[in-house]
Amino acid sequence: MTIEYHINQPITIDEFILVLQNSGLAERRPVHDRECIAGMLEHANLLVTARIDGKLVGVARSLTDFHYACYLSDLAVDKAVQAQGIGIELQRLTQAQLGPRGKLILLAAPQAVGYYPKIGYASHPSCWIIGKDQKIG
Repeated sequence: MTIEYHINQPITIDEFILVLQNSGLAERRPVHDRECIAGMLEHANLLVTARIDGKLVGVARSLTDFHYACYLSDLAVDKAVQAQGIGIELQRLTQAQLGPRGKLILLAAPQAVGYYPKIGYASHPSCWIIGKDQKIG
């Protein structure tokens, strides 16, 4: 099995939705809203992908300034190939695109909370989220 990794190689909406579904991340992403998914892909400025025999099996989708902060918004690896180092390599390749002061920042899915400390991430105690439909102030 040969895994091919790519930086900023475009993927289709259908490929992205499929890897989100096959990874289990679809339950936390708007996979039934193709317009939203299209916008997520179009406006991300760092996309690292993994393919096996041409099939997309992993995605690390980020928003970054490349110098200080990199929000790793989606890290998805097909369950059929999880625990083979694909997720770690996607993160390493993402990190390698950043300048010397760059930091990866992410919100862990509940089932992945224990994963990130094992691979070197530090927990951050203060994160806040507010939706578009919620009033500020």
